[in-house]
Amino acid sequence: MTITRHKSELRGDGVLLAADLWEPPSDCKGTVLLLHGGGQTRHSWQRTGVRLAEQGWRSYTIDARGHGDSDWAEDGDYSHSAHARDICSIVDGLGEPPVLVGASMGGMASLVAAGNNPGLARALVLVDITPKAEPEGLSKITDFMRAGLDGFDSLQHALDAVIAYNPHRSRPPRVEGLRKNLRERDGRWYWHWDPQLLAHRTNQPEATAEREEQARNAARAVTIPTLLIRGAQSDVVSDEGARELLGLIPGSRHIDVSGAGHMVGGDDNDVLTQGLSEFLNGVALA
Repeated sequence: MTITRHKSELRGDGVLLAADLWEPPSDCKGTVLLLHGGGQTRHSWQRTGVRLAEQGWRSYTIDARGHGDSDWAEDGDYSHSAHARDICSIVDGLGEPPVLVGASMGGMASLVAAGNNPGLARALVLVDITPKAEPEGLSKITDFMRAGLDGFDSLQHALDAVIAYNPHRSRPPRVEGLRKNLRERDGRWYWHWDPQLLAHRTNQPEATAEREEQARNAARAVTIPTLLIRGAQSDVVSDEGARELLGLIPGSRHIDVSGAGHMVGGDDNDVLTQGLSEFLNGVALA
């Protein structure tokens, strides 16, 4: 079975977004947009993109604004609303409603986009993100991102930092994989995302209530099939947060990935993709 990958450039809201398009070998069931979390790149979804293409889904793995090979926002706007506008612009260019699959930051943007724009998507999958996010888990992510702002002496030191952030990961990351997320400048290695994303007003702890209310309002308006995939050991999405989301979106579904934390795709990509595939080929396809 031959899966074709094309490098692509998608038009967001005033920014150009880098993407990889994974084409199925035969009949296409539809399009899936795979949207990563803060500080990641489209490569975090690569294995899932390939697997979905094998099952007949045209899959785009996309670098969010300010990440990877995509444009950085000149105005420094990295709010969930800005990311949601990028999704709307991408869908306008597709000419069909896709399935939105978003992890963390990408999931929140997908929720806001789908809730505020009826008919935009055919289904919604949120990976370890709900309107109510645990502040301790969010703070841990932010601290990790800030700690890398000055760069690393080597790829190995970057790998050591990732392992220290998530020491219980069942499948440790490899140096070769990190190379796609870092860039070398003057002998040091830096994460390839815009530091301004940490500074935007809506991403600050004092804006938590505002972010949660925006997300709840969006969730109440969602009428498409929705699945929450949660890491069973997540420090970002609690049982309470998961129950609240299921109550806000009637008919929504929920699966836990045993042994996984907030970084579900990295902790157990196979289980994540299996649950996603079952949802796509069942509920979303119908």
